[in-house]
Amino acid sequence: MDTSMLVWIILVPLFGAILNGGLYFYHIKRKPVSELAFSIIGTFTPLIAFLITLSLFLNMYEEGITYKQDLFTWVNIGDLNITMAFLGDNLAIFMAMFVTFVGWLIHIYAIGYMTGDKGFGKFFAYFNLFLASMLILVLADNPIILFIGWEGVGLCSYLLIAFYYGDKENVIAGNKAFIANRVGDFGFLLGIVTLFFALGQVDLSFSSLEANISNASTGLLALSGFLLFVGAMGKSAQIPLYVWLPDAMAGPTPISALIHAATMVTAGVYMVARFHFLYSGIEDIGIFIAYIGAFSALFAAIIATRQQDIKKILAYSTMSQLGYMFIAVGLGFYSSGLFHVFTHAFFKAMLFMGAGGIIIALHHEQNIFKIAQHRAHLPIIKFTFLIGVIAISGIPPFSGFFSKDAILASAFQEGEYLIWGIGIFTAFLTAFYMFRLYFIVFVAPNKETVPYVYTSKTITFPLMILAIGAVFAGFLNFPAIFGGSNLVDNWLAQTNSIKIHMSHTTEYILMAASILVAAAGIFVAYKKYANFDVYKPEDEKGIIANKFYVDEFYDVVFVQFSKKISSFIDKILDSKIIDGFIMTTCEQFVEFGKKVATIQNANVRFYAAFMLVGMSAVFIYLYISLGL
Repeated sequence: MDTSMLVWIILVPLFGAILNGGLYFYHIKRKPVSELAFSIIGTFTPLIAFLITLSLFLNMYEEGITYKQDLFTWVNIGDLNITMAFLGDNLAIFMAMFVTFVGWLIHIYAIGYMTGDKGFGKFFAYFNLFLASMLILVLADNPIILFIGWEGVGLCSYLLIAFYYGDKENVIAGNKAFIANRVGDFGFLLGIVTLFFALGQVDLSFSSLEANISNASTGLLALSGFLLFVGAMGKSAQIPLYVWLPDAMAGPTPISALIHAATMVTAGVYMVARFHFLYSGIEDIGIFIAYIGAFSALFAAIIATRQQDIKKILAYSTMSQLGYMFIAVGLGFYSSGLFHVFTHAFFKAMLFMGAGGIIIALHHEQNIFKIAQHRAHLPIIKFTFLIGVIAISGIPPFSGFFSKDAILASAFQEGEYLIWGIGIFTAFLTAFYMFRLYFIVFVAPNKETVPYVYTSKTITFPLMILAIGAVFAGFLNFPAIFGGSNLVDNWLAQTNSIKIHMSHTTEYILMAASILVAAAGIFVAYKKYANFDVYKPEDEKGIIANKFYVDEFYDVVFVQFSKKISSFIDKILDSKIIDGFIMTTCEQFVEFGKKVATIQNANVRFYAAFMLVGMSAVFIYLYISLGL
């Protein structure tokens, strides 16, 4: 197949964004454009991108080739040459496959969710642009092009989180996401610069960077690896740059699904895997990444146990699952981390979309106890939501079991027993808070049940497709212990990922432990919430319910401090010191000028006398200097 097809994976949704954006301007300035037109463009472009990716994947699978496409030279200054180039290797195509597929399903879902919204066309323009930005990130052949996509998804997240900008809280949430990510992105940019200095080269392609990594200073490589991961902390919402993620729920539910399942938050995990040649040689940074992931997973899971907003519970679950992914890639098990990215995309998109269907049915109610009080009869959403809850809890044979179990096994195999312990306890909490959510919303007794609520097929169709993935996607990397061939591990062999090589007995014991703790979490949730009085919701006070007051701490330490510094600069340093000095100096010059101006009195004889004095001084100077 022609390598020129690679760039069309990006261009098709990008054209969709441009076309929908143009139609939206026409819609608001001249004549109304039907939602059908926006929908066709918005959904067919991701589908075409997926079909192109699928065709490339099938060709790669048969012929074992890698696609690379150089479009043009972007920067050429001296020896520095940056090419707009894209790479379709096994890792990139693996990511692009489910990004486009899950992204397409979320676009279909958005039709039903956003119907009747006055910003319908604008939403799909942003949505297509978001997908295109993520694909630039995934298919980039060098860190500079990757950074373009990295910033693109950050921009689109801001536009979509603050989509309902008439609400102040939404604007604040969008700003929070944008600012938190700018902190991380600054670290990412410094990491790229440091890496180039470390390698001392100007060929920026990933293949060239990998080939020359052994020639670089270890200290600079470690610094670069740390700074790059700072960017991942922001994009993938890990401690300490996670605070934007729960507030991002202010945006429409389709964007929550897209951010959490197929685009922005997975970018950090992909970036670490893409730089596997860097992190594999720096063990300390890898361990640091794994511990950040472990503590982020635990911290988010603890907070999720007391949240009452259905979308925020799912948001914290995403942060927690991302922590698992970083455990894997930090320890060098890149294929295991990416496999969890893959399985998570199915059940997390399905959970968010199911939550959105519930929210619409109950007129945008998001509190789980109030949802339970006015429960709507939504059989398809209830069924698919249960599948998603089971999958994320790690119950076999659902997909989440296989991917999460591989991560826990990797920590145990590497002797990181603390990480394994944190991971296994987090698995208990995950099962507990997810089934807490399910039992409260769908099972706990109430006094009123709303009759059957019609749910658009554009909402239920993607849910059913994703449910299939949530059940069966795990079998794509069916472990060898059960006679499987670890297809995903073999496909991602280019990352030089460490593989599980424990005895079968140890693996069986670890699997049994994982299943038992998940079952214990479900049992505790059942005992406490299956018959919970939804009319007496849990107290929203307390350190856990208030998210350990981290937002308040950040507000005092960073926001309020920055305001005071800004106020000092404005009112003291700028107004009184700098402006005062400048104004005083200027006033002195004016006064001096006024005094000098008195010399100009229109008296010719007075001018002649000054000329005579001046010329005499010049002649005397020349006489002395020339020694005459």
